[in-house]
Amino acid sequence: MAENDGEEGGKGGLIKKILIFGGGGFLLIAIGLGIGYVVFGSTQPDPSEQIEEIIERKMKEAEEAEKAADNATPQKQSKDSPNAEVFATIYHEFPGTFTTNLQGSRKMLQIGVGVSTQYDDTVMANVEAHQLALRSVILGVISEFTEEDVKGQAGRDALSAALRVGINVKLEDLEGFGGVEEVHFTSFVLQ
Repeated sequence: MAENDGEEGGKGGLIKKILIFGGGGFLLIAIGLGIGYVVFGSTQPDPSEQIEEIIERKMKEAEEAEKAADNATPQKQSKDSPNAEVFATIYHEFPGTFTTNLQGSRKMLQIGVGVSTQYDDTVMANVEAHQLALRSVILGVISEFTEEDVKGQAGRDALSAALRVGINVKLEDLEGFGGVEEVHFTSFVLQ
């Protein structure tokens, strides 16, 4: 009988051991699945969603930084050009030079003369047509100046103004209209 008791206890102990190990293994698997679900489950956001959120945040930061920079430093602005009428300037240079004695002096003045206007070509056509008369006027005006009168920039400006007046008066007598706006010196030699 003693042997039967050992066999029955052996069978019952074996079943207990199988149930304990089987139940324990099942319990371990269930705990592992639970932890896996918690760690890797659906509560984690999708990586692509995280990337999109980061990109949006960076773009907002860049826009804010740009606005702050715009407010901090003034932007370059261009001025509008005035709507003033601009006319083409026409030039004419008398051929050769003009040489004459200065009043009350043994010195001579030799100059090259050019004229300009912003009127139409008619003024320059009149200047070319009456070159002989205008050359005479120019020599007459120069001979009325003294050596002291033509020295320096102020003297040259005064001579230029006197030549402009003389040329326009002669053109008005000949054609009824002067139109020469400026007289320019292409050479200026006092000897």
